Amino acid sequence: MMTIRVIADDREQKSRVIEYLKRLGAYVIVKRLEVGDYVVSEDLAVERKSVNDLIASIYDGRVFEQAKRLLEEYPSSFIIVEGDFNSTILSYEKPQVIYGAIAKLASAWGMPILFTPNAEHTAILIYTIARQEQEGKGKRIALRRKRKLSSLKDWQLFIVESLPGVGPVLAERLLEHFGSVRKIFNATSIELARVRGMTPSRAREIFRVINASYTSRHRSEGRNATLY
Repeated sequence: MMTIRVIADDREQKSRVIEYLKRLGAYVIVKRLEVGDYVVSEDLAVERKSVNDLIASIYDGRVFEQAKRLLEEYPSSFIIVEGDFNSTILSYEKPQVIYGAIAKLASAWGMPILFTPNAEHTAILIYTIARQEQEGKGKRIALRRKRKLSSLKDWQLFIVESLPGVGPVLAERLLEHFGSVRKIFNATSIELARVRGMTPSRAREIFRVINASYTSRHRSEGRNATLY
């Protein structure tokens, strides 16, 4: 059975969703995401919101901007709302505003909103959908989406940010410390660990990814196939 992979935004580490995903057997890659909180395939990302955050984002219009950006990058995305929605909405005098926004997102925008009671169930839902995407549909997980890059510096940062556990701040520090992308890629794990904010374990993982031999999926499947 294949290992299910999920990319999680590093700001989600405050929740317990990542912990529960790992308990379910998922391999979780933690990175700074430009859109969404979790990516489970090349076409599908998830925005996780608490009930209060959903309602606040409906009233200030933020949810529609987030949905627009999410669907532009990952066309099969959805929003997970975590918490006791039914009890919370009873305290609002005009719940039709909230229901209207949810209906508009689902019908006009094609953005489903799913509800879970807590972080554990959110993780179960994300894992289930990731498994359907990766095992059932054979889709690969997208480690990144292309953004508009207008300068050499943008391209350099983009390449370095693709490394495990490297966000915009650490990418900038790495480039300032080593001076070029090539020198970063040629560095040892000990040299990488000298950069402020770089842990030894992260440095070893980056070194491993850069220097490991690549094995294509087709070659791997060919070696594991049974001949009759």
